[in-house]
Amino acid sequence: MDKEKILQKIFSLNQFGIKLGLDSTQKLLAKIGNPHLRLKCFHVAGSNGKGSTSSFIASILMEMGFKVGLYTSPHFVRFNERIKINGNEIEDEYLVEFINQINSYIDNEKPTFFEITTSLAFKYFDDNSVDYAIIETGLGGRLDATNVIDPISSVITSISLEHTEHLGNTIEKISFEKAGIIKNDKPVFIGKLNDEAEKVIVQKAVETNSPIIKIKDYIVEESDYLKIKCKNFYLNLYETPLKGYHQLLNSALAIKTIDENFSVNSSQILNGIKNVIGNTGIQGRYEIYNDKPRVIFDSAHNPEGIQIFIDEFKKEKDNYEKSTLVFSVMKDKNIKLMLDLLNKTFDEIFYYELKYERAAKYEVLKNLISEKNIKINLVNDPYEFLTKFIHQNKNECLVFLGSMYLLGEIKSKIISKET
Repeated sequence: MDKEKILQKIFSLNQFGIKLGLDSTQKLLAKIGNPHLRLKCFHVAGSNGKGSTSSFIASILMEMGFKVGLYTSPHFVRFNERIKINGNEIEDEYLVEFINQINSYIDNEKPTFFEITTSLAFKYFDDNSVDYAIIETGLGGRLDATNVIDPISSVITSISLEHTEHLGNTIEKISFEKAGIIKNDKPVFIGKLNDEAEKVIVQKAVETNSPIIKIKDYIVEESDYLKIKCKNFYLNLYETPLKGYHQLLNSALAIKTIDENFSVNSSQILNGIKNVIGNTGIQGRYEIYNDKPRVIFDSAHNPEGIQIFIDEFKKEKDNYEKSTLVFSVMKDKNIKLMLDLLNKTFDEIFYYELKYERAAKYEVLKNLISEKNIKINLVNDPYEFLTKFIHQNKNECLVFLGSMYLLGEIKSKIISKET
């Protein structure tokens, strides 16, 4: 099969279905020689910030001279974005050869999309002899397909109510699932968690005899910068290429993770933070697509992420005569709370109904907001909406926010029009 047929096949394999548990992943990995057992990994979980933190860790390691694998999800435009070595995407040829080799296994055993993708990443990293691999969880942690590894360290960025039908409907239950990535006698690094979440994580660390490093114990928060206590020096961090104060916290967590595991100097750390976009290709985090008129892409996809975006957007909102939002969301999110937050921030809100099984329908949104008197119009073509907005050249701001699939669809059309 060629790449197009291969992607069609694996995307059809429960892409949006959830099959929690490790047996199927372990069986597939055994079939391909258990490549994960030969990898030195950092395992990253969290409700928000895990992609950014993973990228910061990878970037610093690259500045230290290591060959670094980075596995994240989902992708924006190309499937290959999920699996990178030193910022370079997995080659089409490798992807095609891998799937063709296990094609009969896929037909017989029916592994899920994420199980196949995870196994592909481990095999690719092993075959290319990476020094370290940064592995981001897909869903939760304890029963996530990535949780077959025995990492050098585990990292938990944040915890909020998400995927409640799979992970539980309380912070404590979700924290228990995230804590499942903590391994015996291996350190765990945690971001700023609320008391309920931290209590669960600490308990798991005690049970597994795992040293726990809380970022709050190693930072001093000033109004516009962080002071970070490393083993041999202090760092003042004023900004990162990823806009927002929360990215200072994500980068601090990455810095402390590296600092405790390696002998690293301040220049390597600061260069890793400064070059994170160039080193890893991370995108969709308060990404400024166009300056005048202002267009922002952001993949905030749950209430916590929305609030983080709003806190940052408030700093520039008054610069514009009008602020418009185009929004997409999955049906398993707390849509009512998200819309309530957004309605207080934007002058006009549009909704784009993604053609995905998990996407919330426009009619559902209208029913949710009827009692709140929130007005939302439907947009049929977000790229056309974007193009028209830019050509008007008014002193306004347009934000595309929510699902990464919304941003991916727009980015795909941008690329196709430019080539």
